[in-house]
This record gives sequence, structure tokens and C-alpha cells, in this order.
Amino acid sequence: MFFTAVGGSKEKDLAGFAAEVAESELPDAARVAEFAMPQTWDAALSLLAGVLPTDTPSVVVLDEMPYLVRADPTFEGALQKAFDRTLSKLPVLLILIGSDLAMMEQLNTYGRPFYQRGTEMVVPPLNPAEVGTMLGLPPADAFDAFLISGGLPLILEEWPPGADLWGYLDQALRRPTSALLVSGERTLAAEFPTEAQARAVLSAIGHGERTFTLIGRAAGGLNPGSLTRSLELLTSRRIVTAETPLSTRPSRETRYRIEDPYLRFYLSFIGPRTSTIERGRGDRVLAAVRDSWPSWRGRAVESVLRDALWRLADDRLPDGTDVIGGYWTRTNDPEIDIVGADRAPIARKITAVGSIKWLENKPFDHRDLSRLIVHRSQLPGADDSTPLLAVARSGCTTDGVTHLGPADLIAAWN
Repeated sequence: MFFTAVGGSKEKDLAGFAAEVAESELPDAARVAEFAMPQTWDAALSLLAGVLPTDTPSVVVLDEMPYLVRADPTFEGALQKAFDRTLSKLPVLLILIGSDLAMMEQLNTYGRPFYQRGTEMVVPPLNPAEVGTMLGLPPADAFDAFLISGGLPLILEEWPPGADLWGYLDQALRRPTSALLVSGERTLAAEFPTEAQARAVLSAIGHGERTFTLIGRAAGGLNPGSLTRSLELLTSRRIVTAETPLSTRPSRETRYRIEDPYLRFYLSFIGPRTSTIERGRGDRVLAAVRDSWPSWRGRAVESVLRDALWRLADDRLPDGTDVIGGYWTRTNDPEIDIVGADRAPIARKITAVGSIKWLENKPFDHRDLSRLIVHRSQLPGADDSTPLLAVARSGCTTDGVTHLGPADLIAAWN
């Protein structure tokens, strides 16, 4: 039996649930027609339990669980009662699904009715290596495809095998119904059905603002209290990540970024230009992406590459590297792309310092090395003996630094 909540009223969800039970493949589902329409979730789940087989396995799936919890505060208690009294004693696999990760995790926390009754399983998007395998792309192009798609299968399914990002974008931006367009709006509508202020803050971050002051200004001049509440909502839902500089000294220079690469791309290029695409001028949007792509990609890929380095730490980085971050000051002098350390947010030991140069046909050269050496001298906790890293898309032409390219980094997920 598979039921999907629609996010409407409690009554509509109850009616839909009863209808799905009646039309399911459960052996006694036809008996549901003999009962009155349930008016509470306690009654609806008792109805379900009454038609579940006792001698053969069955599967019950409740999709979009966060909708049910928001619409009826008694739902969790009713589910716990049904599980403890009947469902746990039957050969039934109960699967509860929701895309709101923070809310789904809360359902299984101490003090909530369903605490310790379920086993959590997070189904992540495809990683860069899986994206490359699915599309038949070399490592560098696989990272590009990941930055656009976020690893979402719905987008990747319409991506022509072997096509680079420009080949896909040329096709996708011609169709207003492309998954590249509709997925972003559906995500925003589902996550923020009523929180217009949080959506404005998210849009400001998506347009490139990273500091508290600039985000508030770009979001319409929000006062500090309102901005703080919106940022707390966004970070609690894991849509936005708050980061602080990694060094041996404490810092309050917090920066914010959108966690999902696809949503970052959508808010930067697609969302503000949806009407242009609907008028059949996707070529203008494609031109805008081309103009901004080198600088946008250079910033967007940083968190993905840090994740790869963290996964490779045991094999390719100095011993004791347990966290990978970055370092910056209020004036961005210096701004260091990669900092390896033994712990965060305040390290005891800095294990590596590195730079990311993710441009075509521009390898990491002696000028980049000189700049990195200067930045290392300005990093609290680093000294002349701290190893140097060069993460470069187009190779490295200088000595004195450990180089990692796209092929090395994609192996982090293999």
C-alpha cells in the first residue's frame, strides 16, 4: 500500500489514505468499503491494521510525511500507538518518506512519540563519480554536470549521454518543462509554502551574498532579528550552511552558502530568468550562464572539492588531517581555499594549506605558488613546514606543491 500526502487539509489526507488502502494489493483491502470514512489518524491506522495479513509479509509506504505532521499534531501519537499495539506485531515493512531531512530526523528524536521505533536511512543524490558514470563523462566534465544537476536523477535522466554541460543546457533551456527548470520551483514551493522572508534570504544567498550584513541588505533590508530567524530556519533545514574560518584562532567571520549545488545554480541563473525561457529566449539565459560560468564555477566547486579532499585525507593528505575547510578575514586578505587541520572550528594543528584553480587551460604555476606561500604565512597555526596543496583542473607546472587534478578527486567517491 502506497500513500502520498498532498499537503492539503487533514480531511483530504484521511480520505486519500482510506482510498489507497481500499485500492491496494493487501488481501483484505476490499473490506475497507464496509467501514465508515475515518475522521482521525487513530481510526485510519486502525483501519489499516485490520486489513494487513498476519501470515504473509506486506509493505506499507507513507510518502511526504512532513505534510501529515504539519497538518495534524496528533499524527505522531497515533502512529506510535498503532505501531506499538499492532503494526510491530505483524510481518509488515513500514516505510516513512519525507524530503524535509530536518523534520524527518526530528521524528526519531528523544521526546517525540516515535522515538527509537524507526531506523533512519538517508538517500543522498548521486555523487560526482556516479554522475560521470551515468553520463559517460570524463572527471572534469563530471564535476561540471554535478554542479548543474546536484546529482538529481530527474535532471540527469534527460541529460544526453556524453554531452557536456553546454550541450545539455542548450537543450534544457529551450523547454520550460525541463527538469532543470521545474525542479527548483517545486523545491522552493515545498520547502517554503508560507515563509516568504526565508525565501527572500535564500535568494539573496543564491545571488552570491555570503555575509550577514550583505544578505540582509539584498533581502530587502531585513532587521537583524528577522534575518537571524530566517538564517536559523534555513540552516536547520540544511538548505544553507554556515561556515567559519578554520585556523588555530577563533573567528566570528561567518559566511553562508547554499548546500545543494543544483539549487545554487537555479537561484543564480534559472529562477530570475524563468519568464525569459517561457518566452522562448533560452538562448539569452545560456549566454548569461556562459558569461558568468568561470567565476561562478570557481566559487561553487570549492565545497565539492573540499568534500573530495576530506574523503581522500587518509591516502593523499598529511597524517592527522581530519577536517578540511577554508580561511578568510573580513577584508579577504588573505582568503585561502583549502586548510587541513586536526579538528574544527578551532584547530590544534594545521596540517595542510592549499589553493584551488579550476580554470580551463590555466594550470597552477609559479605565480600561484608564490601567492599560496604568502597566504600560508598569514594563516594562524601554519608555518614554513606546513605542506602545500594545488587543486587544479588543468594541471600543475611548478614543484614544491602536491597536485591533485579532476581524476584524483573523482576517485574520492570510488
